[in-house]
Parts: sequence; C-alpha cells; structure tokens
Amino acid sequence: QVQLAESGGGLVQAGGSLRLSCVRSERTSNSYAMAWFRQAPGKERESVAAITWSTYYRDSVRGRFTISRDNTKNTVYLQMNGLRPEDTAVYYCASAGRVTTAPLRTEEYMYWGQGTQVTVSS
Repeated sequence: QVQLAESGGGLVQAGGSLRLSCVRSERTSNSYAMAWFRQAPGKERESVAAITWSTYYRDSVRGRFTISRDNTKNTVYLQMNGLRPEDTAVYYCASAGRVTTAPLRTEEYMYWGQGTQVTVSS
C-alpha cells in the first residue's frame, strides 16, 4: 500500500512563504501525476497544483506557487510564495495510480496523505 507523508505546514503572515514536502513510500514514474489539493473549513477539496512531465496550477495560485518533484527522493514539493489569508487550508498530497489526462481532478488520484495545516494571518 502506497503511503504519502506531508510536512512543512505552519503559520505564516500574509506575503510570506512556506515549502511543503510529500514523501511517497514507493517509487513512481513522471507519467503518473502527483498533486497538491487543499480544503478550507466548510469548503470542498480543490486542486492546487499537479505535476507529470508538465505542471498544472489553479488560476489563483499560478505565479505564486511552484510544484516540483525529485524522483531520487520519491518526493514532491510545493513552494508557496506571496501567501494570502485565502490560502489557509489543510493541504493534501495525492498520487495517481495510473496515467491521467486530467491531473487537476480529484477523481484521478488513488493515494492521499493525511494533510498538513497551512494558516496565513492577515
């Protein structure tokens, strides 16, 4: 069973930065997407960014967040700059179990981490 372990969340002031990390227990291919999602209280889970051989971002984070992966470490990262209070949420790492053509869709992901809290104060 694949396991994902996130780290790097915390409390930061608006305009600050955080880097999230997610370690996958088994190796995977660049053809299989890995992604970050987030869920704020009272809201549905939404995509943030995904990576295969390309990167994908939701509009509200494009230009501020950067997703990357290091396959030698089985790790995917999310560098978050210019954080805003509306970025406050629990951030989840996800890993696809097959090739996907829609890497920002929740339904494409088989494996999920437990989440890490990101809080941005104004």
